[in-house]
Amino acid sequence: MTTVYERRTAPPVAPAPRRSPAGAVLGLLWAGAAAAVALWWADTGSVVGAAGWLTGIGRLAGLLCGYACAVLVGLMARVPLLERRVGSDRVARWHAMAGRYTVCLLVVHVVFILLGYAAQDRASVVHETVTVVLDYPDMLKATFGAVVLFAVGITSARAARRRLSHEFWYYVHLLTYAAVFLAFFHQLSLGNEFNGHARATAAWYALYLGVAALVLWYRILVPVRLNLRHRLRVESVHPEAPGVYSVVVRGRHVEELGAQAGQFFRWRFFGEGMGWTSTPYSLSAPPRRDLLRITVKALGDHSAAVSLLRPGARVWAEGPYGSLTAERRTRQRSLLIAAGVGITPLRALFETLPGEVTLLYRARTAQDLALGAELEAIARWRGAKVLYALNGPQGQRPSLGPEFLREAVPGLAGHDVYICGPHAFAQDLYRALRAAGVPDRRIHHESFEL
Repeated sequence: MTTVYERRTAPPVAPAPRRSPAGAVLGLLWAGAAAAVALWWADTGSVVGAAGWLTGIGRLAGLLCGYACAVLVGLMARVPLLERRVGSDRVARWHAMAGRYTVCLLVVHVVFILLGYAAQDRASVVHETVTVVLDYPDMLKATFGAVVLFAVGITSARAARRRLSHEFWYYVHLLTYAAVFLAFFHQLSLGNEFNGHARATAAWYALYLGVAALVLWYRILVPVRLNLRHRLRVESVHPEAPGVYSVVVRGRHVEELGAQAGQFFRWRFFGEGMGWTSTPYSLSAPPRRDLLRITVKALGDHSAAVSLLRPGARVWAEGPYGSLTAERRTRQRSLLIAAGVGITPLRALFETLPGEVTLLYRARTAQDLALGAELEAIARWRGAKVLYALNGPQGQRPSLGPEFLREAVPGLAGHDVYICGPHAFAQDLYRALRAAGVPDRRIHHESFEL
């Protein structure tokens, strides 16, 4: 399919870079947390005795945990402002951080509330736990919700994720919605901050209903409309390198999606048992009027099955997402650095990014250079440079330190740098680029590891 994606015109002029709203969004989220603390403070009188202190801490942790649950779900809603302007990788990190805060606050809430109630009733913690779970309003549902949240937190830990399939992690993660729903009602029925406080109750309902509306709209209704409108199907599948395949998808009015080089979609292929999983794959070529292309490396059950797809297989897509686009560009010169299958979004950018562009491609061997012929063809017609960093004859890895980067790319400090590759690779490269004099604001990277 190289000929389908050949380009014979000059790259477009990049739009002026837009300021990221990340700071404003974070400020808004922390302001919400401060409002939750203020709500607790306004409803808390003098604290007396150990029971009062324990219960007070438990109440505050519970209120903040309830707020964090809403934030957690909101960050999962795939709101375009966040996904495209802030960046999917940054939103994923925020989501992971919110998840850790939520689980920690939940632990504090449960432990301190039970200790406080036990001290107040002069009962054992075990007896108080049984009483609270079985006799208090909505607490049985809240207990199930807490157990689910703990399960989601455990499976989301990096050590656990390395041992779990993406499919299993994905479906456990979706249980977050059920956990938040189950835990919601006990907040209003038992929370002192809401009993008899109509405004606080209305604000809490508005928070949760607003987040639910975002999820309903952006995760259900928008994808349904997209797929009914564009009717995507597999056009063809092509091998690119050992274990690497490109999938060309055809649809109606694809240009209306507004996808840009460097972005990704979440794909669900209805074939070979793949329809149960939605997986993010980047566009490996700029979108055409009726065609999209992704390039996938077999790293798990889902990605390995991509090679078995047949023309005509139905496709369900959500997106486009991601901010690793030309809109981040601030200089006339750009350096793209890819490792392994991280070449996919950068190959699309290599074709379309305006100005002087250099591509550095890290792979084990020459046979592992996916899309290499296309990269060479693009470099020739646009007068760009392609550099390769391959293992030595004995398998020794090349150094991509500051000295190498400065020598390979003259004037490196004046470049925008786009990075795509494994998390550890990107972190090492970021440190090397900073040591080589590239400002943080001109290093652009998206990673989808939580």
